[in-house]
Amino acid sequence: MQIREMGALLGLKVAVTYTLITSILSVIIGLALEKLGFESAVKQVIMTSYEDKKTKFSLKGALNETLGLMKSVYPYLLIGAGIGSFIHGYVPTEWISSYFGGNQWWLVPVAAIIGIPLYIRLSTMVPLSQILIVKGMAIAPVMALMISSAGASLPEITLLHSIFQKRLVIAFILSVIFMATISGFLFFIL
Repeated sequence: MQIREMGALLGLKVAVTYTLITSILSVIIGLALEKLGFESAVKQVIMTSYEDKKTKFSLKGALNETLGLMKSVYPYLLIGAGIGSFIHGYVPTEWISSYFGGNQWWLVPVAAIIGIPLYIRLSTMVPLSQILIVKGMAIAPVMALMISSAGASLPEITLLHSIFQKRLVIAFILSVIFMATISGFLFFIL
């Protein structure tokens, strides 16, 4: 669905390029993390409600587990959504495009890093990207921002920390920044 929206708003070439780049880089990064032995950084998570096959499903147990997970993630969800809302509602697009409107190479990694805490879903980021491009922001940092904000967020990182060791969470964040940066640089070329 988002790829169709991206094609309609940003053009078919951008949508296809985005899909190919992110798909190929995801596979390459996944294989690299496996080769580097990061599979050992996945925590042994045991779901207590399901240890015994004779234990019946408990709605109360499922609700308690869901509420516990929500309590651990919700503050970060609010922070990320708040940052994104603040930027969307209070930071003038002209200001953003004036600082990110050029073709300087350093705009791409900066946009990739800025996107991580924003928690902007791709379906929201696509129309926002179109506005930023129309207002003068270069396509390369827009794509880096789009990929990083959709690829990792504070709530997602919190969830991943519950099943991954710290080194794998850090590797994940760096992978998203790397993918967003490389993708942005490739959009410079295209």
